[in-house]
This record gives sequence, structure tokens and C-alpha cells, in this order.
Amino acid sequence: MSTITNNNKNYAYLKKRVINLAFPTIIENILETTVGFFDALMVSKIGLLAVAGVGIANAILNVYIAIFIAIGIGTASLISRNIGAKKYNRAKAHVSQSILLAIFSGVLLGLISLFFGKYLLSFMGAIKQTLVYALNFFSIVGGGTIVISLMTVLGSILRATGDTKSPMKIGLLINLLNVFLDFILIFGFGPLPALGVIGTAIGTVISRLVGCVLLFKKIQSSPVAISLPTIFKKQNYSDLLKLSIPAALERLVMRVGQVFYFGLIVAIGAKTYSAHSIAGNIESFVYMPAYGLATAASVLTGNSIGRNDIREAKQVAMIAVRYGVLILTVFGIALFFGSPVIATWFTQDTDAVRQIITALRIDAFNQPGLAISLILVGALQGMGDTKSPLYSTAFGIWITRILGVITLGQVLSLGIAGIWIAIGIDLYSRSLYLYYCFNRNINLLEKSPRNVY
Repeated sequence: MSTITNNNKNYAYLKKRVINLAFPTIIENILETTVGFFDALMVSKIGLLAVAGVGIANAILNVYIAIFIAIGIGTASLISRNIGAKKYNRAKAHVSQSILLAIFSGVLLGLISLFFGKYLLSFMGAIKQTLVYALNFFSIVGGGTIVISLMTVLGSILRATGDTKSPMKIGLLINLLNVFLDFILIFGFGPLPALGVIGTAIGTVISRLVGCVLLFKKIQSSPVAISLPTIFKKQNYSDLLKLSIPAALERLVMRVGQVFYFGLIVAIGAKTYSAHSIAGNIESFVYMPAYGLATAASVLTGNSIGRNDIREAKQVAMIAVRYGVLILTVFGIALFFGSPVIATWFTQDTDAVRQIITALRIDAFNQPGLAISLILVGALQGMGDTKSPLYSTAFGIWITRILGVITLGQVLSLGIAGIWIAIGIDLYSRSLYLYYCFNRNINLLEKSPRNVY
């Protein structure tokens, strides 16, 4: 009887841990998305050409960020497992390695942005009218991309220690600072001249720089505090690169695939693409809880495997999945019934509104699959498996979605309905594959606890 009671108490404790880790990350992601919305709104006051220019620049920056996130994924996996195993010196070594890798990649991409920015932007489709805005923004933000790389990796380090509240609080502060600086620098204030797009770029870099300082200070009061000289100490980077390279490839495969995939949607019709983009922006607020739960699953799975507690690793992942399915199902119901109202917030065009409603109502049924796939990716990365998410993304984007859009959207003329049905097929098939990979890894670890990725 006491064993059952202890198991129930432990399960209740794990559920509480999942929520405590996930909630701050959810809030942080919502804040980031909301601030991005206000940034875009302020830039739109400059003009549509400015919006287009900044959009093109951000498309390249998103590729950079994908690389930085990949370093963060490898870092978080190694740190969480070593903390679980109470190997704090090894965890600190990985902190030093990831920071130096962030500095190196940030400086390298910054130099590429400064010297080849014009060519990159032109390749991305910037024409003469938008190139000026794009280059002004990209030269500053891209040139100073080291602050983005460091902030991304430093945030991952803190979350890997189980501290998701500090990145949330710091994220709130720097996002408010970003909005304030953007308003002052874009439109001018008192003696300060209106700098337009240059102003929003400067605001972005300054706020991210402040974020880097605050995050690093917080790391210095954590169990993985390091001294600055150790960052530049010669070390073996093989473990970090082994995890980060597949994660980077997964992000790049996704980004490149999206470019091709979006091109197929444009071919169906400009209005269909606009409706698809609006539906995607609306959905981005809905799946924030799944990202927070994925972070919790990654950290707690890593901790459990570090302690060789394979049973607990499976428990925390499944707790996160259940919460994710429940929450996103509720949000999906809200999407289904609320879509007619939500769509009119973005456009009054009758045909566009109809297409947005169609997309959101199909997407309502996709939400459980989205929750499962996102959270299991986090759990797999926490146990050190970054290859399975790479394979699932590559197949999902390049086979399921692209063939789905061609077959359902174009050949069968289902339009936006075909696009979002293809997305649903991708998400549910991906969920099945990732669930298989997760159980396979758990079985391998149960047979041989040392068989950690």
C-alpha cells in the first residue's frame, strides 16, 4: 500500500514539475510573439516597402536563429543529463563550449552579413525599392547577430538547469525595452531624430545586448557558473557537435522546405497564400503551450536519464504529452467555433475570410497531432536523440506536405482545404513515428542504461 502511495506522490510531484517548468516558457513565447506583432505594426507606419524589406531581412535572420537554436538544443540536452547525474563539472564544461560556439557562429554570420548582405538580400528577392530598407536593417541586426546567438544559447543553458522563470522575466524586460526603443528611435522623440528602419534595428540589438548581460549574470548564480577564461580553454567539442549538427540540419531542412512549400501555395493563388499566412499567424498563439511543455519534457527527460531513472523519463514525457493534447484540444475547439470572428480581425475580404475559416476549422482537428509531435521532439532531444527529429522533419516537409499540397491543393483543386489537410496528415504521421522512436530509445536504455546518446 505504501509503495502505491509513494508512486502516486511521485507522479503528482512530476506533474507539478512539468507545469512549473512549462508555464514560464509559455509566457515567454507569448510575449515574444506579441512584441513581434507590435514591432511589425510600428514598421508598417513607415510604409509597405519597409515592411517588405524588414520581412526579407528577417527571413535570412531566421536561418541564423535556427543554427543558434540547434546549439542551444545540444547544450540543453548535455547539461540537463549531467545535472541529473550530478556531474556538475562536465555540465560547466558544456556551458563554456556552447558559449564559445555561440560567439564563433555569431561573429562568423555577422561578418557574412556585413560583407555579403546585399547579395544575400537580392538572392532572397529584394528589389531596388525594398533593398534599401532591407540592407539598413540587416547590416545592423545581422552584423550584430552575436547578441542573438549568445542570448539564444544563454537562455537554453538556464532552462537546462530547470530555471525557466529567469529567462521569462528577462524576456519580459528586454521585450518591453525593445518596444520602447523602437518607438523612440523609429519615430523620434524630442532631440532624437526619427531613424525609421535603422531605429528598429538599433533597438533590437541594444535590447538583446542587455538580455545577454542579464542572462549571463543569472548563470553565474546557478549550479553551472563558470569563469570567463574557461570559455576560451581548449576542450573536446565532439559531444556538443554530435547533438547540435543534426539539430541544425533539422532546422535548415525545415526552413528550406518551407520556402519551396510556400512557393507551391503561392502558385495556387495570392489570396490563398495570404489566407494561409493569416491562419498560420493565428495558430502561432495556439501552439505556445506545446512549446513550453516541450521544454519541460526536454529538461526533465534529460535529468531522469542522467540519473539512469528510465521509468521517470518516460513518465515525464507522457505527462507533458497528455497536458499538451488536452490544452491544444481545448484551443482547437475555440479555433473551430471562433474562426468566423477571428478571421475578420485581419481582413474584410469575403473570399479571404472564407478561406481563413476553412483553414482554422481543419487546423482545429490538427492540434492534438501538433501537441504530440512538438513535445516528443523535446523529449527525444532531452535524451540526446537529435537525429529522429531530423528524419521526421525531412520526410514531413519534403514528402508529406509538398506532395500533399501538389495532390490535394493543386491536382484535386481543394485549395486551402487541401493545404491544411496535408499539414494534418504530416502532423499525425510524424507523431506516430516520433512515438515509436521514443519508445525504442526507452527500451534500449532499459536494457543498457549506459546506452545514452
